[in-house]
Amino acid sequence: MVTNDEGIVRFKHTVMEEVARLAWNDELDGNYEDELVYKLIPGPKASFRCCIYKERELVRQRIKLSLGQNPTPDKAASKNVIQVLDPACDECPIASYVVTDNCRNCMGKACVNSCPFGAISAGRDRTHIDPAKCKECGKCAAACPYNAIAHLERPCKKACPVGAITYNDDGLCIIDEYKCIQCGHCIHSCPFGAISAKSYLVDIIREIKSGKKVIAMCAPATEGQFGQDISMASVKAALVELGFHDMVEVGLGGDMTAAFESLEWIEALREGKVVTTSCCPAFINMMKKQFPEQYKDNKSETISPMCAISRYLKAQYPGCVTVFIGPCIAKKAESQDEDIKDNADYVMTYGEFRALLRSKDVELKPVSDEYQEASIWGKKFAGSGGVAEAVLRCMEERGEDTKDITLRKCAGGQECKTALLLLKAGKLTENFVEGMMCPGGCVGGPSKHKAENEIIKSRNTLLSKADKRGVIENLKKYPMDSFSMYRDGSMDYDAEKVLETERKDS
Repeated sequence: MVTNDEGIVRFKHTVMEEVARLAWNDELDGNYEDELVYKLIPGPKASFRCCIYKERELVRQRIKLSLGQNPTPDKAASKNVIQVLDPACDECPIASYVVTDNCRNCMGKACVNSCPFGAISAGRDRTHIDPAKCKECGKCAAACPYNAIAHLERPCKKACPVGAITYNDDGLCIIDEYKCIQCGHCIHSCPFGAISAKSYLVDIIREIKSGKKVIAMCAPATEGQFGQDISMASVKAALVELGFHDMVEVGLGGDMTAAFESLEWIEALREGKVVTTSCCPAFINMMKKQFPEQYKDNKSETISPMCAISRYLKAQYPGCVTVFIGPCIAKKAESQDEDIKDNADYVMTYGEFRALLRSKDVELKPVSDEYQEASIWGKKFAGSGGVAEAVLRCMEERGEDTKDITLRKCAGGQECKTALLLLKAGKLTENFVEGMMCPGGCVGGPSKHKAENEIIKSRNTLLSKADKRGVIENLKKYPMDSFSMYRDGSMDYDAEKVLETERKDS
């Protein structure tokens, strides 16, 4: 899989792996930081940057992130999961508009005459744009008859769906934490690896070593990430070898969420109200920060599948520690949302999971065991349209007629924003909105392991082996009356009635 940061991503994971090895061996004390820095960057020549001193500073900051900390003391107050490593960010051009070799230094000087800020001056061979005066209006580029002025939009800013990225006077990236929805799209867009997320591997290792019941929860997107031979049972076996007490597939949480959201949809349909799905934390953050009225009036009150499984496990095993594994950066922020109780204690991405495996020399291997805890509908939560498909399935299992229901499936920041703008303006024509911030849904998340087409091919092979159990039928095996399925933690429902169906065919 080729990303903008392909050349640095392996090194990022190597730092996490080495820190995790030290944590397993209880060696995160003394001079471990200096020793690790010099082990990874021995010198005398630099491999990635201009000098080994910058490389070593970046390793120090990556070590901090691997410990779940902010990279530098001046960012100590930041609560954002996503952080900028300033020494890696200074390679990007400060100017957004630059004059290229296409410039003929013509006599007409259309660019100079079009600039209202006096930012363009004539040079010997070409005109020059003063970045200190340029306001990035773009008039010069539009006026040039030779298309000689290029707009250099930084990849991180281009990837951000909510305009949360700006720059300081030195051209260094700044993330507006009030606007940031923690989607993580900026991370792999940066070709210098200057944007990264905090990792909690060391905390997870300490929990395991303390003897607590640490239970992994694998996202529905897991099937297909590591090839068609690595099933959920394979992942479960590797996690147990690592020291986890057990693993549960979060597709089961998808079943739980679908069952409760379907009740909301049935009620909303009768009231003529639009409801949005609740699974994607970046979409929920976009609503909360940019569309507060719609967040209050239209969002589903059902918890996400990750939270559902965490609450289920904590009800079954009081005092256990829950760890979500998936392709999502925003799940890290969701797990830290103090308004949602008993959510996942920690979140790790697939890249972090693989670093953890390497730190104990554990490999993912094909196994003959069969393991299925979710219905096929819960498993499909990972793809665009999968959440709505599962909710509609539950409505049908309850005997509801769904043929006239209209749905707006949004996958990607722009599609989500457009739908919410229409909802705010009262011009949305659909009954329900499924919002996923990543193109293709969770399968296309920022921390996916392979290219999306590779994942889908392997995923389809694995999903074809799943049995055809119904959603509500499946949930009757679980104590749905032992934990809350609502964001506020209320138990204002009869679990038996929630699982009732008017027809039994599946």
